[in-house]
Amino acid sequence: MRKQLLAVALLLPALVFSQPGAAQSKKAGNAPNRTGAAPADRTRPDKDKQAIIADLDKRFPELAGISKQIWDFAELGYQEEKSSLLLQEQLKKEGFDVQAGVAGIPTAFVATYGTGKPVIGILGEYDALPGLATEAKPDFTPIAGQKGGHGCGHNLFGTASMAAAIEVKNWLKAGHAGTIKIYGCPAEEGGAGKVYMVREGLFNGVDVVLHWHPGSQNAADAGTSLANKNAKFRFRGIAAHAAASPERGRSGLDGVEAMDYMVNMMREHVPQDTRIHYVITKGGEAPNVVPAFAEVYYYARHKDRDILQSVWKRIENAAEGAAKGTGTKVEWEVLGGVFNLLPNVTLAEVMHKNLTTVGGITYTPEETAFAQKIQTTFADDQKVPITNATLIKDFRDASESATSGGSTDVGDVSWTVPTVGLQTATWVPGSSAHSWQSTAASGMSIGQKGMLVAAKTLALTALDLFTTPTLIEKARAEWLQKRGADFKYEALLGDRKPALDYRK
Repeated sequence: MRKQLLAVALLLPALVFSQPGAAQSKKAGNAPNRTGAAPADRTRPDKDKQAIIADLDKRFPELAGISKQIWDFAELGYQEEKSSLLLQEQLKKEGFDVQAGVAGIPTAFVATYGTGKPVIGILGEYDALPGLATEAKPDFTPIAGQKGGHGCGHNLFGTASMAAAIEVKNWLKAGHAGTIKIYGCPAEEGGAGKVYMVREGLFNGVDVVLHWHPGSQNAADAGTSLANKNAKFRFRGIAAHAAASPERGRSGLDGVEAMDYMVNMMREHVPQDTRIHYVITKGGEAPNVVPAFAEVYYYARHKDRDILQSVWKRIENAAEGAAKGTGTKVEWEVLGGVFNLLPNVTLAEVMHKNLTTVGGITYTPEETAFAQKIQTTFADDQKVPITNATLIKDFRDASESATSGGSTDVGDVSWTVPTVGLQTATWVPGSSAHSWQSTAASGMSIGQKGMLVAAKTLALTALDLFTTPTLIEKARAEWLQKRGADFKYEALLGDRKPALDYRK
């Protein structure tokens, strides 16, 4: 996550947001105006943008309800049957042509409206995370029997993207040329759903792709992310009585622990910005039985894909060495692999300008009380002013933007078509993603207000692209220059089929 903006802003009156999602006309903070002036051939009338903002404000209760339904479903990667179907049904009602089950994934879809160029795509996600089921309250309140929770706010992500696509559809329907596509993208959390969609060629012919992500601040700049590769390593040995005949056993758990020990020693001898993390998913059933099977799930990340591949090979070598040393056998299944994001300054400047036009959000007294209680659970160095939710972070180009510590399968999309995104303050400022605090905020009005900011910004940015062909031309030229003339896409996860059971 990008560093939180520390400047304090005066809390705007609650009346500003008495109608959820009401636009703020002034940019908060003292950021320089580095949003990039629009080309001279811009033709879209401001009233179209104003109409989009007004319509989204009007539709806010409906959209909040849809996002809450997906939050309640809390379906894990590749299991998002209800969530995907809900979004598809809404889009069909709006006249979109929906193609479901694309790229060999039952919960993936592409919805299309319009004809001809330009073709603008919007990404939507809706998968939850395991182990984060909590009620939408400012204290941790587990939900009995629920496997997952929306700790990354993808219930908001899919809903806002759908809402923006519908607004663009309405604009096209009024007599404008072009095509809008919304991509229903499952299993972003470790399942690399978009990689299979890229590999299937579903983004061929698209001019620009837009996306967003929930967060604890409002920002749109030319940042990047870490490439990621992950796999489950499975060690197979021989079961035996651990006390009566241990000499007859070969422990799969020994293999896992030996591998983990070697990888942990390796951390001292890899580039310092490498990230490696793991969890033992199977370790045996009883202490008095030598485990015949054990499994460990590894992630590795780096901003440079070549370095990542080199580190990953060493992890594989550690697995093989562990198996040899413990008398076990090992095999591994690569479940996911994603590229780093390829930033596009041209598009980021346009996105930032529209985010500034829309503005941040202001809390009601009830939301302020919720946020204050949430912040009591933070460490002191995590606490930032709640009023940061009203602010828009200064624009930073690719040379100034820090690399996010996370990874996303949007990265693969960005190497296939010019891509740009933003984040909005759907969580209490200072919140971490993948936490119960972000899960709770994603299920109530704080998250829903941030969702509306995203929907507006996506729709306005799409409108700029439809009405200003030179923006697309400039963005594509930048993209080609950064990607390189000899670039050839090859998925980090190879030619495997979607890992539909990776969360089972």
